[in-house]
Amino acid sequence: MTDSLPATTVHAATLTLDTHVDIPWPDTPDPRDATERCVDFPKMRAGGLRAVVFAAYLPQGPRTPEQHAQATLRAEAMLRVIRSTGAGADCRIVTRAAELEALAGNRNLGVLLAVENGYGMGEDLSRLALWRGLGACYVTITHNGHNALADAAIPRPDLGDGPSLHGGLSELGRAAIAEMNALGLMVDVSHSAKSTMMQAVELSRAPVVATHACCRTLRDHPRNLDDEQMDALRASGGLMQITAVGGFLRGPGADGKVHATVADMADHVDYAVDRMGIAHVGLSSDFDGGGGVTGWMHAGESAGLTAELLRRGYDAQAIALLWSGNFLRVMRAAEAVAAGG
Repeated sequence: MTDSLPATTVHAATLTLDTHVDIPWPDTPDPRDATERCVDFPKMRAGGLRAVVFAAYLPQGPRTPEQHAQATLRAEAMLRVIRSTGAGADCRIVTRAAELEALAGNRNLGVLLAVENGYGMGEDLSRLALWRGLGACYVTITHNGHNALADAAIPRPDLGDGPSLHGGLSELGRAAIAEMNALGLMVDVSHSAKSTMMQAVELSRAPVVATHACCRTLRDHPRNLDDEQMDALRASGGLMQITAVGGFLRGPGADGKVHATVADMADHVDYAVDRMGIAHVGLSSDFDGGGGVTGWMHAGESAGLTAELLRRGYDAQAIALLWSGNFLRVMRAAEAVAAGG
């Protein structure tokens, strides 16, 4: 049922969380100041975006000891830079579900951390504990290109990739998921091959999350999840965060460009909710990593997405689940597994 409150009121009362935003590297403007980034603290305040997951993104490179070592150094340097943004009086580094929930009771902004691409681990499982100690809440198993852990949805022929390297998860990848479960790190299957994703859902003792993906039935793109994958997420208690990447939402127009809008994003939300139920769907932007659609081009326009969802008939409770409530549930589940629950 459509909520009777104005969109501005609903948005202001919602604990809004964007679950995937890249940081520029190596030149990373301080988000505490106004910047050219899609997400900085002034834009978050202007758009009523209360919290963000800043991801340490690692492009896939050769699977060699030397390149693994360089990726490891980069991942840790990026996490430390992200942590430094929480030094302000009006911001908090968030590493646990309870800390995220606590933001609802004050005006502080929240910064969560993640690592995008297990390539940064190399073949050393101990890096996962270090990342968790630095505050990471999830690790995206792959990016574009197979790594030592798993096959990716988009192979990299320039790196020697064929369609598959491991047939899904490698033995190292299976060990990494077990270690992530033990540490309370959420397993992110965005960018993963279908074989990897389905095996991860089966293996993980905690629900897995696709932090930035869309629906393959609506847009046939290798990065999107098909109905079978969505059904597996629902059955396992997992979560799919619909993302504002134009190429994942719709095909190119007559001019060869993708003219995606918040309405296209809401179409994917509708489809995912109809397929999986409201408890298994959320929202993300992939800002500063290729995301942005008309109506939500930067954090300052975040209220536009809430307005579109209200127009579609989602009420305040459903919108709260989409923006953060469902992600909180998966965070709590990961923490419970790590605690032996």
